[in-house]
Amino acid sequence: MSLVVLIGTTGSGKSTFARRHFKATEVVSSDWARGVVADDENDQSATKDAFEVLDFIVGKRLAAGRLTVVDATNVQQSARKSLVALARAHDVLPVAIVLDVPEAVSAERNRHRADRDFGPHVLRRQQADLKRSLKGLPREGFRTVHVLRDPAEVDDVTITRTRLYTDRRDETGPFDVVGDVHGCREELLDLLGRLGYGLVHDEEGRAVDALPPAGRRAVFVGDLVDRGPDTPGVLRLVMGMVAHGHALCVPGNHEHKLLRALRGRDVQVTHGLAESLEQLAAETEEFRAGVVEFLDSLVSHYVLDEGRLAVAHAGVLERYQGRASGRVRDFCLYGQTTGETDEFGLPVRYPWANDYRGRATVVYGHTPVPEPEWVNGTICVDTGCVFGGHLTALRWPEKELVSVAARAVHHAPARPFPVAGTLSPESAVLRDPDVLDISDVQGRRVVETADHGRISVREENAAAALEVVSRFALDPRWLIHLPPTMSPVATSKREGFLEHPDEAFSAFAADGVDTVVCEEKHMGSRALVLLCRDEEAAAQRFGAPGGALGAIWTRTGRSFFDPALTAALVEELRTAAEAARLFEEFDTGWLLLDAELLPWSAKAGPLLREQYASVGAAGRSALPFAVGVLEQAAGRGLDLGDLLPRTASRATNVAAFTDAYRRYCWPTDGLDGVRLAPFALLGAAGHTFADRPHDWHLGIADRLVAVAPDRIAATRRIVVDTTDAESSAAGVAWWSELTDAGGEGMVVKPLANRVRTRRGLVQPGLKVRGREYLRIVYGPDYTEPANLERIRQRSLGRKRSLALREYALGLEGLERAARAEPLWRVHECTFAVLALESEPVDPRL
Repeated sequence: MSLVVLIGTTGSGKSTFARRHFKATEVVSSDWARGVVADDENDQSATKDAFEVLDFIVGKRLAAGRLTVVDATNVQQSARKSLVALARAHDVLPVAIVLDVPEAVSAERNRHRADRDFGPHVLRRQQADLKRSLKGLPREGFRTVHVLRDPAEVDDVTITRTRLYTDRRDETGPFDVVGDVHGCREELLDLLGRLGYGLVHDEEGRAVDALPPAGRRAVFVGDLVDRGPDTPGVLRLVMGMVAHGHALCVPGNHEHKLLRALRGRDVQVTHGLAESLEQLAAETEEFRAGVVEFLDSLVSHYVLDEGRLAVAHAGVLERYQGRASGRVRDFCLYGQTTGETDEFGLPVRYPWANDYRGRATVVYGHTPVPEPEWVNGTICVDTGCVFGGHLTALRWPEKELVSVAARAVHHAPARPFPVAGTLSPESAVLRDPDVLDISDVQGRRVVETADHGRISVREENAAAALEVVSRFALDPRWLIHLPPTMSPVATSKREGFLEHPDEAFSAFAADGVDTVVCEEKHMGSRALVLLCRDEEAAAQRFGAPGGALGAIWTRTGRSFFDPALTAALVEELRTAAEAARLFEEFDTGWLLLDAELLPWSAKAGPLLREQYASVGAAGRSALPFAVGVLEQAAGRGLDLGDLLPRTASRATNVAAFTDAYRRYCWPTDGLDGVRLAPFALLGAAGHTFADRPHDWHLGIADRLVAVAPDRIAATRRIVVDTTDAESSAAGVAWWSELTDAGGEGMVVKPLANRVRTRRGLVQPGLKVRGREYLRIVYGPDYTEPANLERIRQRSLGRKRSLALREYALGLEGLERAARAEPLWRVHECTFAVLALESEPVDPRL
């Protein structure tokens, strides 16, 4: 990740070089920018505007972390200055590639180009500017300078891309991240022993390495030195572990200061530096030289485990992760301060973790705390060992903390160090994990998901979701998940059909999904059901709003029923889950089910009366009368053309339309007549189940049906092999039987549940709705040939994109909820799903 600046006179071959070695999208050319603003790449009067465009595009690419190449002459320092400033502003390294070819070569090339009609003095001036610039490029801020001096060298060059030193995303651990040691060698040995590391000693009995268990690796957060009794012993051990690949280490502010002191720089010998220098003075010159080399090699921070873990001494902001600049290094070493000092003369640290929203978990030290505490995906593991506290390690990815007590108070702290558990609430500025902040959801948002990368939420969509959440949604402590929208199957070309199972089977076969499950599509409303085992679990995990033991909500986060009816239904379902031994099996205090609540009229009664029933009543009243009048007219010999058969067909269609929506209605009184058809167990405390196959989920549902058949309905299904014609035909026949009997249709899902390919997530399901049910969606007359042909032009691309994004957000939110992450982290995903629902997509899809 860097800004590559090509430098050379006109005709030196920069554009050819750029085309040969970089992707076209990576190169931003000044000539191209002139063409954009002036329709003429050689219009020098447009140069100022062109470079404004160039700088803007370069800035956007660098902000996104993309390697960017600037193709311009760049022979004058004034031209390069703005580019170096851009690199610094975005914390990337500027790299110069200089094409210092002979002036005669450039002149000869320019003679053969019609667009190079300037005099020879221009080339001479550029060459002179280039020669003056060469020695000063490093001083200007270019981290690396490559100079190519003749055409043969330019032609033979090879570009090799290497990762930044901070980028260790390919190393997935497991890791043991160790807090600030500060010369406490004995405690470090104790901690490594508890972690299962085997010590290696030299001939003098000194620990010089530690062999990790089961492929693990230690990561030290810095501040190995100063204040403690044995800085050389700690350095000897950690240097050996790093040299043998058994550990990584980032520098702390104390290492930075010690390195300067060992190099003879003028530094203040305070905060334990005197002890380190005195202890190192007793070591050999060779050892001290090794310490200098080691400290100089340390990198500001590391990004590990595919970007899920970041380690830095004082922390690292999301926008700094994986980047390299003096500003990034300073933050990683010293963190952020308010500019104030406390009563002990120490700088007041800015609580950057309170505002952290990054995907990576940040593990850091620097500011000692009596006990580690998770704050927004960050954790400080400096537990003040040198002050008599503990030495702590975080085991990753397990997120388990392992500590050993200090053997003594090795150094008196300038600020009193509290014993674990004695911190007053006023002494720490920590965000309440159950408090939501409007800034979390306002404006344009980006949510990082494990399954679909970064998903953007537009500002206008967020505003619409905020309206719904504020006015209509149930308490957000319950609202841990919203299900994704479901994309319909591709449009069928089969005569008389808009949707057909063949297209679903073909689509999944094309994605490499050989086995699918076809699930009956219930004639109800999508419902999420959260059940708590008891009052204690409800209060501890969800705050038990209103003293409830659970909640039941719609796809838009609204409660289905009033509190009394909700409590009654939750109690029945909770009792069923207890009888089916689900709480016991998953050792959980709560369960989240995906289901359909029947009938549709229980939720959509007003919609049925006002939108569907009114259409049906009007059609049944008017069309038979119109048919009668037309029949009389035809009997008198009037020429009606096709008006009579068309009207008769419309009368038949409206009768079918009425029959279709009536199947979704039956009388209910309170909970009498209400049924629930669960089809997936989404999550529980510490568990998500997206990787369990759908037949497992349906088996869970069957267990609930068995203990409460009057309230809980079964979901019929059939498994189909998409590569087998006979199996697919059986699936089609099953669907036809369902829909011919008045059923809505079916949902076709990969049997394995969550499926990923090289192209990304596969659709979680495709709905195949019956021919008669679609009258409700598209109107009574949609089956008329002309109407059907027009409807077949529907576009599904946006709907499918929306379904995948909402699916990934739902999975991410479930993982966060299962891990009991702060409410805002879970709510971020739920809110994003609701925001995406306001995207302009044809609602009939």
